[in-house]
Amino acid sequence: MRNPKFSTLLAPTLLSLAMFAGATQAAAPLRPPQGYFAPVDKFKTGDKSEGCDAMPTPYTGSLQFRSKYEGSDKARATLNVQSEKAFRESTADITKIERGTSKRVMQFMRDGRPEQLECTLSWLTTWAQADALMSRDFNHTGKSMRKWALGSMASAYIRLKFSDSHPLATHQQEAQLIEAWFSKMADQVVSDWDNLPLDQTNNHSYWAAWSVMATSVATNRRDLFDWAVKEYKVGANQIDADGYLPNELKRQQRALAYHNYALPPLTMIASFAQVNGVDLRQENNGALKRLGDRVLSGVKDPDEFEEKNGKEQDMTDLKEGMKFAWLEPFCSLYTCTPDVLEKKHKMQPFKNFRLGGDLTKVYDPANEKGSKGS
Repeated sequence: MRNPKFSTLLAPTLLSLAMFAGATQAAAPLRPPQGYFAPVDKFKTGDKSEGCDAMPTPYTGSLQFRSKYEGSDKARATLNVQSEKAFRESTADITKIERGTSKRVMQFMRDGRPEQLECTLSWLTTWAQADALMSRDFNHTGKSMRKWALGSMASAYIRLKFSDSHPLATHQQEAQLIEAWFSKMADQVVSDWDNLPLDQTNNHSYWAAWSVMATSVATNRRDLFDWAVKEYKVGANQIDADGYLPNELKRQQRALAYHNYALPPLTMIASFAQVNGVDLRQENNGALKRLGDRVLSGVKDPDEFEEKNGKEQDMTDLKEGMKFAWLEPFCSLYTCTPDVLEKKHKMQPFKNFRLGGDLTKVYDPANEKGSKGS
């Protein structure tokens, strides 16, 4: 028979242990999927260094940019060549730091040349110290550039932060500056994109959520993680029973392309959430799987989308393998069919600078074949 005094003494102790265990679990550091822990492939030294390109000037001005769809109707599907040229010119430095960060991190993870790491950190710390991309004077295109840039840089930086080679161990001061800047920018991205009306919530919101998810892991901020999950759920619940996104169907001849464009951020968020104990695969009755299947079916037979919105689909963007980089996290979340796996393997490696670089290296390293494109 149990001693009642012992039971009385034991109860608070067990309760305390349970509370402690719960607190420990809740405080577990955020982490990326396992592939981000990969060590540097090899460390090289010698005279074959590519050096460090001229640093793009930190962008501290107004984030008021022309849209490449300027003058288009509400479908926002007709390209304006002149305004696109103006947009490219005015955002050139932002795009350069996005692409440059991704490129240098991939090179460093492959070659381990210290100058590649130092170049990357030099660019990022200079932009951080300038408080770049933080202007409160912005339009829709400007706030879009901010979240794209944050997602590109933070997701590439994660490769450095979590690598088992610990490349940042001797660069803690730079790391703190960079992470503080990412954190501040993520707060602004949340402010830019939070609680939009559903008819204005589309792929841009999903990309904003991806940038915040990547930053949450880079900075170990649970509040940012929770916001990204919240926004993912909004997106998943926009997907209808047939796998269509109503707000992307409005894009007329580019509806299929924009459905495909919605998948990279959603699949990456779901992948990052899963390794941190939040399984989003069943949200809205498996909505993400429906969307992926619908896009793959539409690529095979674009008439499905034409029948849905009455417009023949522009397939130009869908001829680029990089546009299907979402297949890497998607096929880690779900069991892909043999034909989908064959399609994936034919297009590998997938390199997308707005997702942090080489996703095949992260999700399917056995099929990583080198370093073509970014």
